[in-house]
Amino acid sequence: MSNKNIKDEVKVFSLSSNKPLAELIAKNLGLELGQCSIQTFSDGEIQVNVEETVRGYDTYIIQSTNDPSDQHLMEILILLDAFKRASAKTINVVMPYFGYARQDRKTKAREPITAKLIADIIEKAGANRVMAMDLHATQVQGFFDIPVDHLNGMAIMAEYFLAKKLEDVVVVAPDHGSVKRARNFADSINAPIAILDRRGPRDATTDSQLSVVGEIAGKTCILLDDIVDTGRRVSTGAHALMKSGAKEVYAACTHAVLSGIATTYLKDSPLKEMVVTDTIEIPTHKQIDKLTVLSTADLFSEAITRVHLEEPVSPLFNY
Repeated sequence: MSNKNIKDEVKVFSLSSNKPLAELIAKNLGLELGQCSIQTFSDGEIQVNVEETVRGYDTYIIQSTNDPSDQHLMEILILLDAFKRASAKTINVVMPYFGYARQDRKTKAREPITAKLIADIIEKAGANRVMAMDLHATQVQGFFDIPVDHLNGMAIMAEYFLAKKLEDVVVVAPDHGSVKRARNFADSINAPIAILDRRGPRDATTDSQLSVVGEIAGKTCILLDDIVDTGRRVSTGAHALMKSGAKEVYAACTHAVLSGIATTYLKDSPLKEMVVTDTIEIPTHKQIDKLTVLSTADLFSEAITRVHLEEPVSPLFNY
């Protein structure tokens, strides 16, 4: 067992995307957030100033790359450069939500693999390690040549739904590509699965484009996905499940992107509850009654502790 002292050797910094989560993580570690400031000039240039020493410290930058994703990414890169030039011992990037992960492969000619590009840029800027949660495409881990800790937010969801003691539960995959995620989640709460068969675009706008594969009549359905973005996918899925005889429908999505009028779709849907995590800070005007936000701070702080003490992180990957 290592005798490393986190309080004397670790510093945690937050940029602008999700300071409330960063504060909770730091508090769990017994630390105060490191002092840094962000300034945007009139022409849009970003300046980040580090206002305390990081020389010889293991540093952790907590930042999701949600909207405005390019600004949040640029803040990470600038702070990475600052820490590298200031002789930080290690520079670890904690990205609760890794934006651009949906651009993980070529699906047509001349299409970029942007997730790989982002990985290369972060690594080149000076990161020694990355932590993320529920990557949209798990192969993004392999885009880095540095260690990547891929934490499992679905475990937090599973614990929440087990505590609710719902009866006759069926976990529903929103498409065929999400079956593995749904199966793992269903196994953790001892439930069967069903699948929404989508005919048409991924964000089908009518439930007539959906059919249910599996027995859900009279059942409590949990519609499971990693991201809720526009809200259309979850909304149409909930309508299709209710039309097929579901008793009630819950949704569980790790990352609450909630673009545009997503909350309107969710409010107008037959969903009983929409369960998400705090990987993305949700503005007040999007915090609707149906929305339940679970904290990921304990999981991230435990991962940071294990990394610093050179203990296995693998137990945190499981349900």
